[in-house]
Amino acid sequence: MTREEKSLVIEDLTAQLTNNSIIYLADISGLNALSTTNLRRACYKANVQLAVVKNTLLAKAMEASDKDFGDLPTVLKGNTSIMLSETGNAPAKVIKEFRKKTQTPLLKGAFIAEAIYVGDDYLETLVNIKSKEEVIGDIIGLLQSPAKNVISALKSSGGKLAGILKTLSEKED
Repeated sequence: MTREEKSLVIEDLTAQLTNNSIIYLADISGLNALSTTNLRRACYKANVQLAVVKNTLLAKAMEASDKDFGDLPTVLKGNTSIMLSETGNAPAKVIKEFRKKTQTPLLKGAFIAEAIYVGDDYLETLVNIKSKEEVIGDIIGLLQSPAKNVISALKSSGGKLAGILKTLSEKED
């Protein structure tokens, strides 16, 4: 690889790191061709981009990026693949599901919205992170519940002012 080619790869990696707030680093070494194809297919279905990267080039891209990756560059040893996603737990779910059949991929580390996780021990924690959509759904569910209770109570009271006041005072208790 020429110096110019390396420079282009570093620029591309830097752009990817800058444009993504969810970045996983994994070790997929030891997978045969069929398993690698199956992993790529699982990533595609989960809307996760998977690419094998050269550690030195990724380290330079991390330095050039405007993000603080903390201890994450220390895991850049051996085989490294980068997984990019828009959903915080999607790559972790892919890894966990895939490991039901094999020992790999191993989670080296993750950068999720400025939080840094180093090591495979964090896989379960990352699987349990809720996506924006899940958090918004939980909030809407919490907000709808009291409103539905008040509306049903108002309907059951017959709409009379005395009944409405009685229902609201019972809800306060």
